[in-house]
This record gives sequence, C-alpha cells and structure tokens, in this order.
Amino acid sequence: MPSEEELYQEHILDHYEDPFHRGHLTSATHAHEDKNPLCGDVVRIELELNDDGKIKNVYFDGQGCVISQASASMLIEEMYGKTVDELKSFSAEDMLALYGPRLTPNRQKCCLLSWKVLQSAVHSPVNETED
Repeated sequence: MPSEEELYQEHILDHYEDPFHRGHLTSATHAHEDKNPLCGDVVRIELELNDDGKIKNVYFDGQGCVISQASASMLIEEMYGKTVDELKSFSAEDMLALYGPRLTPNRQKCCLLSWKVLQSAVHSPVNETED
C-alpha cells in the first residue's frame, strides 16, 4: 500500500502531466500573468465571470517547475464554478493545504504563484471598452 506522501506525489504528477483547463480562454473577461523572479516560473490565468459574480470558466497557462504548474491546475479545478467572494476568501494557507505536501519557504513561492495570479486576475478586466 502506498504511503500518504507517495499518494500526494502521484496526485501532483497527475496534475502536472494532465492539467485541468490548461490553455487559452477566448471568452475571458479577466486575466493576469505573473512570474516568480527567483526561478522564472510563469503563470497566466484567464477567467470568464458571469453577471452574478460566478466563475463561468477559467483556464491557466504557463511554464515552470512541477510545483508551480501542478498547483495552478489544482487551483483552477478547485475554483471552477465558485463565486468571486469564495475566490477572494481562499487564502494562501488554503492553497498550501490544497497542494498537500509541506514545502520549504522557497518552494512555497512556486506553489503560491498561481494563487497570487488568480487573486489579481479577478481585478484585471480585459477588453475594456474605450470611448
């Protein structure tokens, strides 16, 4: 029987190798991209919010280590269909718990990159109309 750590690692590799909603969202209403300057990981998140403040659709893309990319996939799957208020109340501690294994402070930055990008994306509308 596999250990708890082995199960977590398998779950993480599943998200890395077969990510949830990785790609581009042409109907995005909000988007943000950021990088971790220490290691070069990059994550972009594109959201489609409906009029009720609910996440109608969400995709991510990026490049970087297994931790940054797998955690982005996990976060996108967790937030799919949630409200903006639920998204805003999802804390860094919640993100680290969602990821699973304990990480060193430098590796926590890899895990939290997508969380930071998502928190900013909700405040970053795209295609604003110009007068």
